[in-house]
Amino acid sequence: MKRVVILGGGVGGTIVANLLAKKLRPEEAEITLVDKTGKHVYQPGFVYVAFERQNPKKLVRDERKLLRKRVKLVLGEAVRIDAEARKVYLADGRALDYDRLVVALGARLTPDELPGFQEAAHHFYSMEASLRLREALEAFRGGRVVVTVASVPYKCPPAPSEAACQLDYYFTKRGIRDKVDIHFLSPLSRVFPLEPVNPLVEKIFAKHNIRSTVFFNVESIDAERKILNSIEGESVPYDLLIMVPPHRGAKVVEDSGLGDRGGWLPTDKFTLRTKAHPDIFALGDCTDLPVSKAGAAAHFQAKVIAESIVADLRGQPATARYDGHVMCYCDAGYHKGIAMSFDYEHPPVPPPLGLKDWLGKRFLNRAYWLLVPSGRV
Repeated sequence: MKRVVILGGGVGGTIVANLLAKKLRPEEAEITLVDKTGKHVYQPGFVYVAFERQNPKKLVRDERKLLRKRVKLVLGEAVRIDAEARKVYLADGRALDYDRLVVALGARLTPDELPGFQEAAHHFYSMEASLRLREALEAFRGGRVVVTVASVPYKCPPAPSEAACQLDYYFTKRGIRDKVDIHFLSPLSRVFPLEPVNPLVEKIFAKHNIRSTVFFNVESIDAERKILNSIEGESVPYDLLIMVPPHRGAKVVEDSGLGDRGGWLPTDKFTLRTKAHPDIFALGDCTDLPVSKAGAAAHFQAKVIAESIVADLRGQPATARYDGHVMCYCDAGYHKGIAMSFDYEHPPVPPPLGLKDWLGKRFLNRAYWLLVPSGRV
């Protein structure tokens, strides 16, 4: 019997496991998913936790309940991948053999890479950090809020811009917007990472008095004086700093010598096989793919990988290809949203800003558990 091992119980790994369990007969393959905690977390909800619009408990579910019964769930942390021997070693000493391996471990937050980050900055890229930011926002009475990113790449590229819009909405509802200066700093030549959508976001910023500075690449934080310094030589003071932390690829990828300088796993952008080892697939945030690091990408990548593994195990040509498709929503506040759909060949069409896409995001947030991990959509 063939053995498929999947590392990571996020959206990508869970969909791959469930689709394989659906497509392959029990005698064809043993399917094992390895996850460190056994808890599945809906990360897009973190920003809503920070702004008091989401119950944290509703963002976490048991991974076992999301998996088909025949998928074996192993609780443990992968610490080494021996690609030549086709083995994965866990922290407790166990070793798992595989015929096909799927790496879906996401990105790793590395705030210590930027001195001063831990003391000075808030963020919403983990549950704990979102709850701390919620407390900081509740206590904030006025001053300058700076929103920026420590470095690129990072998960969910539109998130910082979305957070700036949420800040405007949040402080307006509290009745202190006139006492708050929101300043958005972008390392790029524009405020929004997707160029076709940038003019729309600039209009939103202008309408809601959100100041912006481009080409601001963070060099250092002076936590004592509350000043942010850029590589370009600019300095911006702040009263509250919200900064996306530095990211790296999965630690096991780095420790196994499989990653690039950032720890990202070099992956063919169409087949989703790793470039050095065709029997290892990778998807989502842990890869070097030229698409957004987001569940909205991993969702579509998972289906390609599942089809390819089924073909491999049955000795058939693997013809499935990932076209770079990403579909996501942004909440601009005031019950208005932006929907974006794009792929390698087709950039997003500048969308209208409206209620429909805001409702689309709300629907996805609520329907995620029913529709996405199972692979139904």
